[in-house]
Amino acid sequence: MQSIKWVENRMPGSEDRQLSIMNLDNVERAYRFHQSFPQYSVTPLASLPGMASHLGLGALCVKDESYRFGLNAFKVLGGSFAMGRYIAGELGRDVAEVDYAYLTSNKLRQEFGQATFFTATDGNHGRGVAWAANQLHQKAVVHMPKGTVQIRYDNIAKEGAQVTIEDVNYDECVRIAAKEAGETKHGVIVQDTAWEGYEDIPAYIMQGYGTMAREAAEQFEATTGGAPTHVFVQAGVGSLAGAVQGYFRNRYPQNPPIVTVMEAAAADCLYRGALKGDGSMSMVDGDLVTIMAGLACGEPNTQSWDILRNHTRFFVSCPDWVSARGMRMLGAPIPGDARVISGESGAVGMGVVSAVMQDPAYTQLKAALGLSSASRVLLFSTEGDTDPENYRKIVWDGAYASL
Repeated sequence: MQSIKWVENRMPGSEDRQLSIMNLDNVERAYRFHQSFPQYSVTPLASLPGMASHLGLGALCVKDESYRFGLNAFKVLGGSFAMGRYIAGELGRDVAEVDYAYLTSNKLRQEFGQATFFTATDGNHGRGVAWAANQLHQKAVVHMPKGTVQIRYDNIAKEGAQVTIEDVNYDECVRIAAKEAGETKHGVIVQDTAWEGYEDIPAYIMQGYGTMAREAAEQFEATTGGAPTHVFVQAGVGSLAGAVQGYFRNRYPQNPPIVTVMEAAAADCLYRGALKGDGSMSMVDGDLVTIMAGLACGEPNTQSWDILRNHTRFFVSCPDWVSARGMRMLGAPIPGDARVISGESGAVGMGVVSAVMQDPAYTQLKAALGLSSASRVLLFSTEGDTDPENYRKIVWDGAYASL
């Protein structure tokens, strides 16, 4: 069985200029924007006291994003806010003036017209962009990597987007989307990975993810009576991880939680960068084959990387069995605990925490993390069963067993 690999962050710090992306004011603006949507509601924070006791933790809570806007994943938070910020900027307005009511009005059509939003996706992000474009009467073009399952394609196409499955990996799809956007009148790329010259929209996407982090922090405090001591968050390009890390560092500047970033072993570019230890980014190419499709990204977001290298304590590379284990544990909870339907990219945190707390092979990591009966742990289940067939194979049939 392939083992979990981990490294403690020893990288030299930078000037930390990107942390301000996730300051509390910026996140509050995104939060107010999302509140203007009639579909908005706070997603549940599942408290798992039985599992916490079983694992030897003080508290264990899971933010369940399967309820987000009826889309079964959190990603819509980033794409929708980025589109709102972009339109506000084109009109010379503050995003506070560009809420859902205005964005869906005839007045917007007269003042702004229509843009085409291009993106690449493994599923959830593209569905969120397509949904937001549909709601706001804009256009969307979505490119998906090879190996994409049909239901994820269908869910995007149902929102009226133009969708293709390309014979390349995710990172190449990003390049295709960027090229087409540049060649299209009123074309805009909405991608959660930044590169030189493309930084505003990725920052807006991260701020959009801040709505989830803000909700989770408030719910966690209300549930446990205090802030989390440990946060585990998964990463593809790192935008979500950077957003969560940045928000919690800004919210609790005097006593921030210990943050651990987890990746699929097939696409562990952040882990490899941390392992190298000099502060420079690493990349992973190839087909990036993993059940964690939403994490199958081999090129880091430069903005997020800067936040993570300065503040994240641990980076973890996870074989597929880790996520599968987490899916089964969340789907069949200890009596009295809430059930969480968590997909392949959502359940990796549960798999990591259970392995660290129960498997003697990870005693050293447990000690380094300082996990104990006094620890209050927060996880993010970022998606539900976005591939129902594979979900059943894993949860019902035991696919990707750890033994």
